[in-house]
Formats: sequence, structure tokens, C-alpha cells
Amino acid sequence: MVLSVFLLLALLTGLLLLLPRGHTKTHSYLPRGPHPLPFFGNLLQMDRRGLLKSFLRLQEKYGDVFTVYLGPRPVVMLCGTEAIREALVDQAEAFSGRGKIAIIGQVIQGYGVIFSNGERWKTLRKFSLATMRDFGMGKRSVEEQIQEEAQCLVEELQNTKGALQDSIFFFHASAANIICSIVFGKRFSYRDPQFLQLLDLFHQCFVLRSSFFGQLFELFSDFLKHFPGIHRQVYKNLMEIKAFTGCSVKEHRETLDPSNPLDFIDTYLLCIDKVGFGRGHEFHEQNLMHTVLSLFFAGMETVSITLHYGFLLMLKHPHITERVHKEIDLVIDSHHPPALNDRAKMPYTDAVIHEIQRFSDLIPLGIPHVVTKDTHFRGYIIPKDPQVYPILSSALHDPRYFEKPDAFYPDHFLDANGALKKNEAFIPFSTGKRTCLGEGTARTELFLFFTTILQNFSIASPVAPEDIDLTPRESGVGRIPPAYQISFLPPQGGWGMGTEGFWGHEVAPPL
Repeated sequence: MVLSVFLLLALLTGLLLLLPRGHTKTHSYLPRGPHPLPFFGNLLQMDRRGLLKSFLRLQEKYGDVFTVYLGPRPVVMLCGTEAIREALVDQAEAFSGRGKIAIIGQVIQGYGVIFSNGERWKTLRKFSLATMRDFGMGKRSVEEQIQEEAQCLVEELQNTKGALQDSIFFFHASAANIICSIVFGKRFSYRDPQFLQLLDLFHQCFVLRSSFFGQLFELFSDFLKHFPGIHRQVYKNLMEIKAFTGCSVKEHRETLDPSNPLDFIDTYLLCIDKVGFGRGHEFHEQNLMHTVLSLFFAGMETVSITLHYGFLLMLKHPHITERVHKEIDLVIDSHHPPALNDRAKMPYTDAVIHEIQRFSDLIPLGIPHVVTKDTHFRGYIIPKDPQVYPILSSALHDPRYFEKPDAFYPDHFLDANGALKKNEAFIPFSTGKRTCLGEGTARTELFLFFTTILQNFSIASPVAPEDIDLTPRESGVGRIPPAYQISFLPPQGGWGMGTEGFWGHEVAPPL
């Protein structure tokens, strides 16, 4: 018995010693990187502060393209503006595959527009882009929808009467209502319990994905999926959202008028009816429900969290907020809401919004890609299987393109004459064939929500600007800004309550 145990241990030890050699031989054509351990890969070489810190530290040693073993699987890292653009733009077709995010993959399973591949992805992306571009089929434009929602948001903020708020709820609700208008053909009251539940489920998923345990699950999902953990909460949340979407699809089917489609779901159902229920096509309810999930992930959290971070930055930098107020007063009078055609006349405000997106760095690791075939890249051969991570944070903080990469500095996007200038490293929505399909809508939302709020309110904080902490609460797959309190006040004075408030503003006491 003792001999058998000894022989088994010897065999396992021998296998462990051989595994690293096997990795090196099998993947010798991959870019160089730190030597992996069996099963653990490069885990023990990772920075405790998170994967992003680890990858940026490895970039300093191995260059802009290197291989890291996330657990037992090799992943190619692309860092810096040039490397990312060479891959995703110059070799767009080869790098157009979508990798997996394990914590949501158990529900998504390769369906829907964001996490699909091949002909499924091409078909769904073409349909989604066309439907969102033509949204309303001749009725109200997306811009009009956003303007109306912005006014609803103003009313909600006015109802706070200057009391301290955690603004994330308002930004979640307004951004989600834009997606709801496009997908479901209606908006929800900010107090609708079903709507509030939907917002909470999505936000929980985003926070859990970005947590330390969310990052750990990405490394060892094949092992950890068999044990309790946050992945089960994410699964439960996504299944509840799917159930909500399924009920909405059923309602749409019952009320569908083929001559008058009202929203994204109606248009999709018409495509299902057109192609029938045979095999070999991509228009079926499974893809529909997962595409709706994808649109919410792409459109709700990105906009709402960017705004949430943005107003924290405005509290931190009141001199910048003052310049934005002045430009709004100069370009937009108080009698009409901001419109998209105002943006070209407001270069400073536009630069501030760009810098908010850059600094907030919402998806620092990017969404994983896979190459669609064995691909030559920078002297290496990247095979079809390993995932590729475009580290967007490395572009958004690239010192070759940004004078002060770690500071909030709107002049990054202004030329010597004060006009808005483009920057090749500004890729918050990624780039290439897999760039976020809702980028245009998100940019419109950010401009209209941001300017409408600052047209109607001044802002105040109980914390002095120099004491405001910008450190993210979580920084994993996504970056979550710290919680903070903010007051929304009329642009000039308070509500006449005579309370001397925060840092030079009048403000009603918190409720």
C-alpha cells in the first residue's frame, strides 16, 4: 500500500515536471511571456491588486505583445495603441472572433450579437445595426428619445430638492430607459418595481464580474464552476433577466402588427416569421433574448457608470465644471434642451466628455477576442485557439498619445486653437470589426444627459474637492467608481431655504 502511494506520487510529480515543457513545445510559436506553472499558469506572478496591474507590469518586461497563462490556458495580451490597432484594424478579419467571459458564458453560450462568432455574429450584427439605425421606422429618432428621457431625469433630480444623493440610480434608470425604448418600445417609471429589479440585477452582474472573485473565476472557471461562488449569483440574475425578456417577447408576439413594427423585438419577430422555423438560420428566440441581453450590457452600464464617474470628476475639478457651465450658457439658451447639433459648437464640453471616458477606463481589459485562423503577427504565429486580450487601458493611458495619462486633463482632446482634436489612442469602445455596436447611441446619450444636467443644475458635495478620492471600488473586467454623495441644485442659488451649504453653494439639508 505504501509502495503504491509512493509510485502514484512519483508519477504525478513526473507529470507536473513534464507539463511546463509540453506547454512550451505546443505553443512555441506564441509571443514570449513568463514561464507558467502546471494548472496555476502565471497566477503566482499576478499582482494582488488585480489582473490589469499584472499585465501592465509584464508589458514593461516583455513588450507590447506577450503571452500569459490564465490558469492552464494561454492568452495573448495586446498592449499599447499601435499593437491593438495593428491587430484589430489592420488585421481586422483575423482578429474578429469573440472570446469567452466565463462568468456569463454559462448563460450566454455563444448566442446573441456580442458573444457569438462566424455567420451567427455577422447576421445578428448586420440586423442589429440596421434596426438601431432605422429605429422607429420613420417615427421619433433616437436623439428625440434621449432628449425626452433627459427631461424626465431633470424632473427626478429636481424632486430631490438638493438633498444628498447617490446618483448611480438615476443614471442607471435613464440609460436603461433608452435601451428599453429601443428594444421593448416603451420606457418605465423610475419607481416601477419591476424596472428597479431589472436595474439591480444588471448592476449586480457588472459589479460581481469586476470583483476579485470575478477575476479568479475567469482564471479557473472549469474548476470553480463546480463549487459555490459569485458565478452562481450571476447565473441566477441573468436567468431572471432572461425570464423578463421572454415574457416581453411573448407579449410582443401577441400584439405584433406586421405592417407596423414598433421596436427591436417586433422587427426581429418579423424576421423569424420571414425565414420560418427551419434549421440553419439565426433568427430564433434564443438569439433574440441573448441579443437583448447584449444590448443592455453594451448600453446601460457603460453609459450610466461613465456618467457616475463623470460627475465625481466634476466635483473633484470645479474649475472645469465652471468652464462647461459657461460654454453651455453661451451656446444653449435656457429655453431649449441641448441637441446633437450643439456639440460641434461646444469643443470644451466635448473634450471634457472624451476625457471622462478616457479617465474612467470602464472596460480596462477589453472584451476577449480569438483569432479566426492561424495568424502571423509581429513575427509570431498566433494559432486559432488561444484568446487575445486587447488591453484598452494601455491605450487610454498611453504616454505616447496623452501628455498626462494619469491625470484628468481635457486638453488631451483640444488643439492649440481650442478646437476638438482626434486622438488615435482614444478607443473606449474598442476598435475594428468588434467595436461596440451601440457606440453612436452611447456617445449621443453621454453628450445629451451630461449637458442637460449641467444646463439645469449646479452640483455640490459634502467633501472638499481636494479630499475627493477617485480610486475605483472594483477594477477587474470593469471599473466601478467609488460611492459618493452629490447634490443637484439650481444653477443660481438654492431653493430659498437659506441653508449655507457645501463648499460655497446653497443647499437644502439632506432628508
